[in-house]
Amino acid sequence: MLDIIKQQPGCSIHDVCAHFRVSRIAVMKNLRVLERAKLIHSEKKGRVRSLLVNTVPIQMIHDRWTTEFSAYWASRVARIKYKVETKDKPHGRN
Repeated sequence: MLDIIKQQPGCSIHDVCAHFRVSRIAVMKNLRVLERAKLIHSEKKGRVRSLLVNTVPIQMIHDRWTTEFSAYWASRVARIKYKVETKDKPHGRN
């Protein structure tokens, strides 16, 4: 559902329902869960509810997880680079 809303910003619940073989109520329950999780935002325009993806929570999760692993792997690669570079230098010479 997030992919559909991301690809069609401002789409309606009807537009999302067209992609699934479940009831409109089932789709709406899932959309409510996404809205409570702040992953989507809905705006009512007359009788139609427009849906938009909120990428901020996803980006925050991505940053929190990848920052830790990026630092770990950057230090590992730096150590390997240092070992390779110092291995090739003859000892006792500058």
